[in-house]
Amino acid sequence: MSQGEFYQIFLYAWFGLSAFVFLLLLFIRAPYGRHNRSGWGLQISSRLGWVLMEGLSAVMMAAFFVLSHRSVGAVSLVFLGMWEIHYVHRAFIYPFRRRDEGKTMPLVVVVMGMLFNAGNCYLNGRYLFSYGPGYSLSYLTTFKFLSGAALFGIGFVINQQSDWILSHLRAPGETGYRIPKGGLFDKVSCPNYLGEILEWTGWALATWSLPGVSFAVWTAANLVPRALAHHRWYREHFDDYPESRKALIPYVL
Repeated sequence: MSQGEFYQIFLYAWFGLSAFVFLLLLFIRAPYGRHNRSGWGLQISSRLGWVLMEGLSAVMMAAFFVLSHRSVGAVSLVFLGMWEIHYVHRAFIYPFRRRDEGKTMPLVVVVMGMLFNAGNCYLNGRYLFSYGPGYSLSYLTTFKFLSGAALFGIGFVINQQSDWILSHLRAPGETGYRIPKGGLFDKVSCPNYLGEILEWTGWALATWSLPGVSFAVWTAANLVPRALAHHRWYREHFDDYPESRKALIPYVL
């Protein structure tokens, strides 16, 4: 089996696995953050876990770019920049901005996150810098790139604003949870997840690729069930939780 044949088989299997994970997460809450609980084995620092999981994507994509046999082009640099602006922040800024000193997550969650990021980065990185047809400079002026990049940017801003609100809910040294307010939190329980789904849907449109679509599908498969679980948790723990808020999509879901 050639590398190209393996890549194609892996890509289609990856889509199938996303459907399985979506159904699984509808019934099992991923045990990290507020849903962390005993029975999931060894725990490690939550901050370290985020660095390990998300840092892998930043490093792998940069490696695929550097090791590409293709000459460096403007479009490749733009896609690398879009990827890295998300993952450098998620791995090396976000974990240290969170006020979660002393919190832990199961090592098994970190390992599963790393496996997902490795597979996802392999599919997207190899397509962009090796197996895909390549992009001419004029591609940056096409509707699919411009609309996808705009959607990516909107999602990134929503994600950043929501994370900032969450990180400032508690004073230094304070523990416990509060009802977040402001931004899209006035409409949904998890605008940070909505922002990330929009980001990678924009990525799929901008790259116009099946690997990009697989990333968007996986993002939704992971975050839609988690948003629903968060929404239920808020309602269970706060009697005054706003009735009008939806879980993920304003006025819809």
